Amino acid sequence: MANYKNQNNKGPRNSNNNSRGSKGRNPNPKYSSHYNQEESHSELQEGLVIGRNAVRELLRSDRDIDKLLVQKGNREGSIVVIVAEAIERGIPVVESDKAKLDAMAGFVPHQGVIAMASEKEYSSLEDVLEIAKSRGEAPFIVIADGITDPYNLGALIRCAEGAGAHGLIISKRRAVGVTPLVAKSSTGAIEHLAIVKVANIANTVRTLKEKGIWVFAAEAGGKPYYETNFKGPCALVFGSEGNGVSPVVIDNCDELTSIPMYGHVNSFNVSTAAAVILCEAARQNRT
Repeated sequence: MANYKNQNNKGPRNSNNNSRGSKGRNPNPKYSSHYNQEESHSELQEGLVIGRNAVRELLRSDRDIDKLLVQKGNREGSIVVIVAEAIERGIPVVESDKAKLDAMAGFVPHQGVIAMASEKEYSSLEDVLEIAKSRGEAPFIVIADGITDPYNLGALIRCAEGAGAHGLIISKRRAVGVTPLVAKSSTGAIEHLAIVKVANIANTVRTLKEKGIWVFAAEAGGKPYYETNFKGPCALVFGSEGNGVSPVVIDNCDELTSIPMYGHVNSFNVSTAAAVILCEAARQNRT
């Protein structure tokens, strides 16, 4: 991923004028009647939420949960709280062998718990704008252009939610979607952030501009992020480490914004860069 930047201060909105400068004891007897033995049928990967933090946040969300799978003998720490919350909500709790949980999770560390939930529903761009309106805030949107690593996308989702973004946009093609690994990597943040999946990022950028939203590409060659004017409705585009933001998307953005690099490496990981830039954008719009 390339370094990150901007151009000049914002001028009047003109969608046709692009500026490029550019982790076990026996179950508590209190709960034992709620436990079922491990079921023999195979479980599907879709809708899995893996790990204690992710499952805890899922329980706090409005998403429907079919069942909770808990490793046999694992009844310590936060697992006790998670199980109690699930039982209180009437969610079936199923004991399962570690080997089965390992396989279901694709050998991603599951910390002894996996939830089977309805798949996260994707939102629309209009939903995101309505979220901003309901909060009385200018739209603040994050766009992931071509990110294929689920760990990176999960971390980016956490950064976006933590910075107060109203939604995150991903592409339907040549990019990772909302998978169980992405959900785990976000450590639960995905349950609190609207995700939009679109067919074409460049077209979506043009649509945002038509709605009066200034779009920044985080790429080399622009103004340092701390000198960039993020105030007002804005969207920030982050690309993959290998390719950065695609040229066609850059061409449709208003400005570039960058993080100056002073060491031997020439760029930060996408989620690290996003944390820096998004926090600055959030600061500007809250002062």
